[in-house]
Amino acid sequence: MGTYFHDIVIAIESIMANQLRSLLTALGIIFGVAAVITMLAIGKGAQQEILEQMKMVGVNNIMITPIVSAEEDENGEEGASKEKKKFSPGLNLLDVDAIRETLPTLSQVSPEIAMNSYVIKGGKREAAKLMGVANEYFNLFNLELEDGTYFNDYHEENGIPVCVIGANIRNKFFPKDDPIGNYIKFDQVWLRIVGVLEKTDVSLTRFEDIGVNVMNDNVYIPVKTMILRYQNRALVASRMKSTTTRRMWHVISTRPSQNTSRNYHQLDRIIVQVNESEELNPSSDVLSRLLLRRHEQVQDFEITVPELLLKQEQRTKDIFNIVLGAIASISLLVGGIGIMNIMFASVMERIKEIGTRMAIGAKKKDIVVQFLAEAVLISVSGGLIGVVLGVVASALITKFAGILTVVAPMSVMIAFFVSASVGVIFGYSPAKRASERDPIESLRYE
Repeated sequence: MGTYFHDIVIAIESIMANQLRSLLTALGIIFGVAAVITMLAIGKGAQQEILEQMKMVGVNNIMITPIVSAEEDENGEEGASKEKKKFSPGLNLLDVDAIRETLPTLSQVSPEIAMNSYVIKGGKREAAKLMGVANEYFNLFNLELEDGTYFNDYHEENGIPVCVIGANIRNKFFPKDDPIGNYIKFDQVWLRIVGVLEKTDVSLTRFEDIGVNVMNDNVYIPVKTMILRYQNRALVASRMKSTTTRRMWHVISTRPSQNTSRNYHQLDRIIVQVNESEELNPSSDVLSRLLLRRHEQVQDFEITVPELLLKQEQRTKDIFNIVLGAIASISLLVGGIGIMNIMFASVMERIKEIGTRMAIGAKKKDIVVQFLAEAVLISVSGGLIGVVLGVVASALITKFAGILTVVAPMSVMIAFFVSASVGVIFGYSPAKRASERDPIESLRYE
């Protein structure tokens, strides 16, 4: 062991005597390791972002959204006239009840009506979104309470003006006070606060495209409170129905909001959660047939499954990251070849040194250890520098490019292990060649 230690010391002295050459030799390993760590960090960040998005849209959720035709939006009366030919009541609370009664795979369901306006309290006014939802909504989107309670049955059944507020609403209007039991004014209605949601620090893109609302700035009220006190677009459709059919509606609003005459859908969205992921596609088919039957075969709704869309996106990103990782790994291969070439050149330069050592008693193993140690030390040093460079590069990408990167300890260990292995694999052949030289010929070499 002592002899081998001496061989390693000789290898270190040789590296220090040729610092520039050693650094240039290690560059391939340095950039290879840094590139691998950075690519894996980008891939891990993309995966974490997708998982957070899945959590935000809820597990096994199906989104049903209304389709409002451009003709209906732009022409108003003409659109309404055409709807009379084939009437559809649009998405409404009765659809939610039908889904509850009919869908066998159902776990939870909640309607949603959204409205943008201002929150007013103590002379302060801030823009916010009002969300009319059922109590199940909070479970569907994993919204946890920081303080207070959710709605109770009495609130939901009677349209009581109560609300659950997001964390930003609390910070803006109640920075020092307890908001529970206090009132805020949204639009023209005073709402009593019964709960405050936990703040989320998740920074995601395309919220609205995948059905995610930025919960920190939202005010949540029971859906019947929204219909009774804010807006009920179904009144437009109900004017076109017979008196007998109108009696079927659960709730009739007394205050329809502005600009609702062009959109006859009572609800902005229905969120349906099924028990298992395998049930998403068949459940979507059942929902489509159910709603088409209820809407007189009018396709005025759209069904999407955000989780499946996100999983498809994740697969695409995985393929992209595999390609990037493979390209980055080529740098390690090139670095290994560079080490082998330099070590072969080093053997040729130090033939007399090899002959002298063997002549005074060094064994073949000593020569192998010496040259192999040089290769391994260069690759390990390059690996360490590459790890630091990769971690720094990942942090810079997150800071300046806005791309989430997550440096996993496993990726660092893998990259470092590969760099050390490169030294052993590509350093062994030159070391073995050096040990097999004839000492006498080595001493005669000019």
